[in-house]
Amino acid sequence: MSESPPDAGFNVGGRLRQLRLARGLSQRELARRAGVTNSTVSLIEQNSVSPSVSSLKKILDALPVSISTFFAGDEPSSPRAFYRAEELTEIGDGRLSFRLVAARQAERSMSIIHERYPPGADTGEEMLEHDGEEGGVVVAGEIEITVSGEVAVLGAGDAYYFDSRLPHRFRNVGEQECVIVSANTPPTFSDGGRELHHA
Repeated sequence: MSESPPDAGFNVGGRLRQLRLARGLSQRELARRAGVTNSTVSLIEQNSVSPSVSSLKKILDALPVSISTFFAGDEPSSPRAFYRAEELTEIGDGRLSFRLVAARQAERSMSIIHERYPPGADTGEEMLEHDGEEGGVVVAGEIEITVSGEVAVLGAGDAYYFDSRLPHRFRNVGEQECVIVSANTPPTFSDGGRELHHA
C-alpha cells in the first residue's frame, strides 16, 4: 500500500464502501473473506491509502466484483473511440502507475494499459498468475521480465507476449523510468487480473 492519497478523479474508498454495503457486509467480514486486515479495508474506504492492484483484487474478488466493473461505476460510459491522456484511469498503487484506457466501458474485450515503473520498482516477490494472454511494447527504459523461470531484460522497442497463466514478474532494473504500453485479453487486469498483470 502507498501512503499517498488516491487519484482525486475516482473515489476508490467511496465506491468500495458502496459495494460492500450493497452486499450487506461489515468491514470485518469483507476483510475475512478477502484475507486482508480489517484496517486495510477501513483505510481504503477512508481514502487514507491507495491500495495496490493486487490488494484491491483480493478485496473485490471477495465481493465478487471485477476491477473493470468497480471503475466503471454505476453509470458506465457510452462506447467511444478516442481518449485524451487525462481521461485514462489510474489503477496503480501510487508507486507503479497503470493507466487504463476506457475503464468505464465495463463490457470491453481487452485491457490496454499505459504503465510506468520507476527505477527499482517491481510487481512484488510473489509471481503473478491469471487467466488470459498479455503482451506489450517497451516505450522507454528497460524492464526485467520473468516468465515461468525464463528471464529477459527488454529495452525500448522490445516486446513480450505470453500466456498469463504462467508465473511472471516485472522489475525495472535500469536507472531510468520504464514505460510500457500493454494489452491483455480477456481483460483480466481490469478484472483484477495481474495479480493481475502487475502489482
